[in-house]
Amino acid sequence: MSHKHAHLLQAIFTDPLSANIHWREIESLLHHLGASVETGHGARFRIVLNRVEFYLHHPHNSNTCSKNDIKTLREHLAHAGVTPSAYEEK
Repeated sequence: MSHKHAHLLQAIFTDPLSANIHWREIESLLHHLGASVETGHGARFRIVLNRVEFYLHHPHNSNTCSKNDIKTLREHLAHAGVTPSAYEEK
C-alpha cells in the first residue's frame, strides 16, 4: 500500500473524525483496495469490497466528505476487514 493510501486509511480511523477528506481520495483508496465502485441513482455509489456490499453518497455542493460520511465509511471498511492494523501486519 502506498504511503498516500496508508495515511488516508489512518485518517479515516483516527478520532476525532477528520472533516477534510475529499471524495476523490476515498474513491482512489477504494479502487486501490480492489473495490468495485459503480454509480447508482443520483449521488449514490454501490461499492463491493471483499464480498461486502455497501452504498456511499457523493457529497453535495462540495468535494469534501462530512464527518458522518467518514464515520459510515469507517464502519463499512471495518466490516469488510480493512483497518490500519490489518495493513500494518502485512
